[in-house]
Amino acid sequence: MRRILGIVLAVLLIGGVAAAVVSGRDKEDARTATTTVRGVIGSEKAEFFEDPEVVKALADRGFTVRAETAGSWSMRDLPLKEYDFAFPSSSAAADELSRWSKVRGGLVRPFYSPLVVVTHRSTAEVLADNGLATLTGPDRTTGTLRMAEYVRAAQRDTTWQQLKGTSGRQELSGTLFVSSTDPLSSNSGALYLAAASFVANGGTVVADPAGLDRTGGLLRKLVQVQGAQQASSDGPFRDFVSGVGNPLVLVYEQQVAGLLLAKNDPGDLTVLYPDTTVSSDHTVVPVTEEGRRIGELLRTDKRLRALAVRHGFRPQGAAAEFTAATAPYTAYLNQTLTGVRQAPVPTAEVLREMAARARG
Repeated sequence: MRRILGIVLAVLLIGGVAAAVVSGRDKEDARTATTTVRGVIGSEKAEFFEDPEVVKALADRGFTVRAETAGSWSMRDLPLKEYDFAFPSSSAAADELSRWSKVRGGLVRPFYSPLVVVTHRSTAEVLADNGLATLTGPDRTTGTLRMAEYVRAAQRDTTWQQLKGTSGRQELSGTLFVSSTDPLSSNSGALYLAAASFVANGGTVVADPAGLDRTGGLLRKLVQVQGAQQASSDGPFRDFVSGVGNPLVLVYEQQVAGLLLAKNDPGDLTVLYPDTTVSSDHTVVPVTEEGRRIGELLRTDKRLRALAVRHGFRPQGAAAEFTAATAPYTAYLNQTLTGVRQAPVPTAEVLREMAARARG
C-alpha cells in the first residue's frame, strides 16, 4: 500500500511540474505572440526590414512584417487587397495608390531621402573644371550638380571627350549622362524626370500638355541614351560600389548614408546633390488597420526611428537625429541640404505621361 501511495504521489508531482512548465510556456507564448502583417515596399527599404534589430523592435510591438519588393510605380498593378500596406518611395506614387485602394484616414510619411548622384573623385573634378558641378570641403568629396548646366549639356548631346581633362580617360567616353532607373516602374527614375523637367520648364512644375511638349525632347534624351534601365535603384548602386557601370549614377542619399554608417570603405566616392532636386518621401499607404499601425510605429517609435537613421533615412520632423548620427561623415553628406532647391512634384498622371513619353 505504501509503495502504491508513493507511486501515485510521484505521478501527481511530475504531473504538477509538467503542468507548471506548460503553463509557463503558454504565458511566454502569449507575451511573444505577434500579428503577421504583409507589405509591398521599395527595394531600397528591403535591408531595413530584414535587419534583425528592426525585426525584434517590431516583434516587441506585436508585429511580424513580411515584406515583398516592387517598383514604386508598378505597385498599382498588384492586388493591393492581399496586402496590409504598400510603402512606395514617393508621395506622388502613394497618392495614386491611395486613390486606387480607397484608403481612409490619410497616409503616413515616416522618413524621406534626397536624390544624389554618386561618382568617383576624379570624375567629379572633371565636372567641376567644366562648370557642371561645384565641389566643397577640404577633401572635395561632396558638392552639387549644377542642373541648369547639366540640362544644357544634355540638350547639346555633349560627350565626355568634349570636356577638358578627359584625354586618356577611357572610362569617360561617349555621351555625358546620369544613369537612372526606369521611370515607368521606379520612383527615383520618375523623380529624376520631375527635377529635370522643372529646370527645363523655366523653374515651373510641368502641369499640362504644353509643359509636357516643351520638356519632352529633353526627357527622351536623358532616358533613351541609357539603353536598358533597371527597375530599382538598388542594382545601379551596387554596381557602382563594385566598380562597374556608368561614372554618374542617380541613387538615394539613404543608400550612401547607409553605406557610411555601416562603416564600409567608400573608396574614392564623391556625392553630388543636384542643386534642383526632388526629395523622396517614403510613404505608407495603409490598406488595413494593421498596416496603418506599422506606419505609425515607423513614424513615432524612437527605437525604429533610430534604426531608420542607421539605414540612412531622414526621419520626418527629426532632423537632429540624422544630423547626430551622420556627424562623422559630413565630408560626403550635405546634412542641411545647403544650396539645394526642392522642386514641386508633378501629379501622378503627369509623371506617368512624362515617363511614357521619355521611354518612347
